[in-house]
Amino acid sequence: MTSKPMQTSKDIQTPNTPMLTINSLIDAQVTFMQQWLRKQAEPLSMEAWQWLGAQPLDKYISSDDLQRLLNDWLLDHPLSEVMRADIRDILHSIIYHPANENVPLSELIDDTQVETLANYVGSHEQQRNILIHTLVGNDTFADLLTQTLYHAINDFMENTLEKAGGVGKLMKLGRSSFEKATNRNLDEKLQTYLHRNIKDLAHRAEANAQEHLSNEEVSRLLVTGWARIKEQPISHLQTYLRDEPNNSSIDHIEASIQQSYNRLRISPYLHSLVAASVDTWYRNHQSDTIAQVAESLHINEAAMMQLSTTLMPIINDAFESEWLTAHLREMLQAFYSQPNIKDSLSFSNQ
Repeated sequence: MTSKPMQTSKDIQTPNTPMLTINSLIDAQVTFMQQWLRKQAEPLSMEAWQWLGAQPLDKYISSDDLQRLLNDWLLDHPLSEVMRADIRDILHSIIYHPANENVPLSELIDDTQVETLANYVGSHEQQRNILIHTLVGNDTFADLLTQTLYHAINDFMENTLEKAGGVGKLMKLGRSSFEKATNRNLDEKLQTYLHRNIKDLAHRAEANAQEHLSNEEVSRLLVTGWARIKEQPISHLQTYLRDEPNNSSIDHIEASIQQSYNRLRISPYLHSLVAASVDTWYRNHQSDTIAQVAESLHINEAAMMQLSTTLMPIINDAFESEWLTAHLREMLQAFYSQPNIKDSLSFSNQ
């Protein structure tokens, strides 16, 4: 009795069954991998986050890495024109939003914040004296008051002399005689007199205020001033701005931000502060896990689940993309082209 020879894969092919080739196997595997990844994308992303979150921060990131990130990605580059345009548009949308018409300033600043600031200023002598000087003893304010009084007196005198008839002529003659005798212009003399006396009065008022205004009174002044304006709509701030094509306050604000940023980002002073801040933060958190760091930014598993759901259409499109399909096929072709794999499989090479 003779034994039958062992059948090979070629022997068991039926006329209706095509020969399985490496290329057809690769195509089938690529399709399977794409379908499997699509179904498993959400749980895989959460498992990946759980794994990453459990890793210690200092295993992958050092303080120097953070320094390079801030310097190379942020401080080494000026604000782009696109970003500057976005800043201008966003500022304009916020400042001139219709909602500002119906929202009072008190919506931005709480009364307790003003009271806290008022109590702080009132209880610190140096800050209190600076405030009083700004309000009462400011030389600019004295100059403005001098000019206002001078114009009022001069206007009164001019109108009075015109209507006073003979008395007015006599007063004009007296003014002319005074200017000839003193070799000085009466207007100049009047301004000098007002300036000297008003400035002296302002300094006296400042000294008296600093001596007699109590902490409570200074605090009350600030709180009272806030109470007078807090119910005005936020849109009232627009009265201090211009919104003209060639004279826009927003353009000036944005240009100032850009100028300040460009000056500071190359400043050794700012770089030293950034370095000190990064070192301080890293010392506080280097032993934390990545999940603990993320939690401080309110990024937890629920947030990652929501993000994963939001990104799922992008992920699915990526799985179906030509570039991923090509890379999967290239990877499998490289696998099956290995001599030990190729020799051990009985596939057609077509």
